[in-house]
Amino acid sequence: MFAGYANLAKRVAHYTGRSATFLLACLVIVIWLISGPLFAFSDTWQLVINTGTTIVTFLMVFLIQNTQNRDTEAIQIKLDELIRVTQGAHNALMALEELDERTIAEFRARYVELAALARRQLAEGAPDTDTPET
Repeated sequence: MFAGYANLAKRVAHYTGRSATFLLACLVIVIWLISGPLFAFSDTWQLVINTGTTIVTFLMVFLIQNTQNRDTEAIQIKLDELIRVTQGAHNALMALEELDERTIAEFRARYVELAALARRQLAEGAPDTDTPET
């Protein structure tokens, strides 16, 4: 079931992101506007567009979240691979997003310290290329 959803989400995201789909949505709105006098701008006429846009928005939220999750996961894997193959890189930083907030904050604080130290050394004329311990 989940694999089917993932494939469907990819296909739908591909088509909804195209300019033709945007133009189709604009056309639907124009047709709805033109039909206003035909339905005397009634509450039902307004309800049709409100309901339609609400349903589409509701479904698109899940589609966008799925796409973002997939893209983020791919980027994290690529970053982990760059860390893994970089001489002198700290492998402890791989899959950092999986750690708890406190541990991430500790890593972040250490890197803020390292950045401040590097800026001070740079101001004194020293190079800022180094691989200190985290």
